[in-house]
Amino acid sequence: MTVIRVGTRASALALAQTQTIVNRIAASAGVEVEIVRVTTHGDTSTEPLSSLGGTGVFASALREALLNDECDVIVHSFKDLPTEPHPGLAIGATPKRADARDVLVARAGFTLDTLPEGARVGTGSPRRVAQLLARRPDLTIVDIRGNIDTRVGRVAEGDLDAVVLAAAGLGRLGRLDSLAPEFLDLSAWPSAPGQGALAIEVRDGKPDRLLGVALAAMNHASTQATTTAERTVLARLEAGCAAPIGATAVVDDGLLFLTATVYSPDGSRKVTSSHAATPDSHSALHLTEAALDVAERVSIDLLAGGAAEFAPLKVTE
Repeated sequence: MTVIRVGTRASALALAQTQTIVNRIAASAGVEVEIVRVTTHGDTSTEPLSSLGGTGVFASALREALLNDECDVIVHSFKDLPTEPHPGLAIGATPKRADARDVLVARAGFTLDTLPEGARVGTGSPRRVAQLLARRPDLTIVDIRGNIDTRVGRVAEGDLDAVVLAAAGLGRLGRLDSLAPEFLDLSAWPSAPGQGALAIEVRDGKPDRLLGVALAAMNHASTQATTTAERTVLARLEAGCAAPIGATAVVDDGLLFLTATVYSPDGSRKVTSSHAATPDSHSALHLTEAALDVAERVSIDLLAGGAAEFAPLKVTE
């Protein structure tokens, strides 16, 4: 393999995060690496994300390009990736996670608690809608689409009072300092499962030797475990991006902790579960085993707490 082709969406954010992966592959493999831009249905549609079929609207075209040998690896935002394995493909690496928090970008220095009554807040995420209404039932929620500049621009123009975005995206574009957002703490405001993490997907089977070296060098065992725990809750509850679910997993002091919350769409009800597991070691295998264990216990608790009664879940017992 003399050239490694990396497939990605063509948005500014996707290209920025893919460039970091390209640089790491080039450093590890010592070969030329090129970017292959792919347009997805989620990029071209103006419909609300929740009506486009849930997770996968940004992934399908990338996966087709990989299976058609138009590229050798593809880069996903992990939170956009369906939990079901795709035939013929596998996650080759999970690089170290960026900031998993959400942020509020508001006009005039407002915070979530100081926004005026009835303020217009933009988001396209059902989870964020539920969290906003749970915290501030008086807010007017506006469904929005578009890239970060488009969303932030609506605040600058006065059309919206605030928008909720992912801290990782702003960080990868170098916009955190200029926008000075309010960071929403994960303990009170859990973000989407996998948020802040990237997934490097490859064709199933043993990769080319140089590509395999690069994938192994990029993989971060703790990130692999925490995203596995969070996404396993999604899979167990059979929930996609239309389900208001937040989940946060961390590895700390020899333990893997997982907390997940399921909200009703209007934010009026919620159920939360937290569990911890002790991995036998910090190897990727033992961390993943602990992640699966803790995710199963959290999922059982959430269902026992009535999550399927008020949230749009499709649960197979």
